Amino acid sequence: MTQTTRILGIDPGLRHTGWGIVEKDGSRLSHVAHGVINIDPDLAMADRLAGIFHAVSGLVNEYAPDYSGCEETIVNPSNPRSALKLGQARGAAMTALSYCGLEVAEFAPRAIKLAVVGTGKADKEQVGFMVARLLPRAGKMREDAADALACAICTAHHLPVRGLKGAA
Repeated sequence: MTQTTRILGIDPGLRHTGWGIVEKDGSRLSHVAHGVINIDPDLAMADRLAGIFHAVSGLVNEYAPDYSGCEETIVNPSNPRSALKLGQARGAAMTALSYCGLEVAEFAPRAIKLAVVGTGKADKEQVGFMVARLLPRAGKMREDAADALACAICTAHHLPVRGLKGAA
């Protein structure tokens, strides 16, 4: 008999942070919930980060995931400032996950795309298409939520390998 494991994936962003929750039962994945945390861009940076922290903490309290995964930030050499800001949003989300007692698996965007689409060079449309195929009950979703579900799927695929939280 297998144990059902609940996984929360996060696609961090300062304006829109995607989140998605899947359950893994053996090799079967099922959709639980997904959405987007919308943060007012007119707020001060500290308030935006606090908003992400509180929203992610609320998701953990509401859905009680066993594991979490977060997409890593890629630095664009032509715009390093945006990577720094995105890193702050990512840090707020990861801090919330850790504060709530979850270990956070981190994945490069290429690794997430590879796990879901089969190629690390997939575009957002391909990721969304495959998430919809893998989780048909998820219905329509925004790109941020699709990316977060893809991160949750990637985390689910890596649980036995990474040995997160005592997994074999």
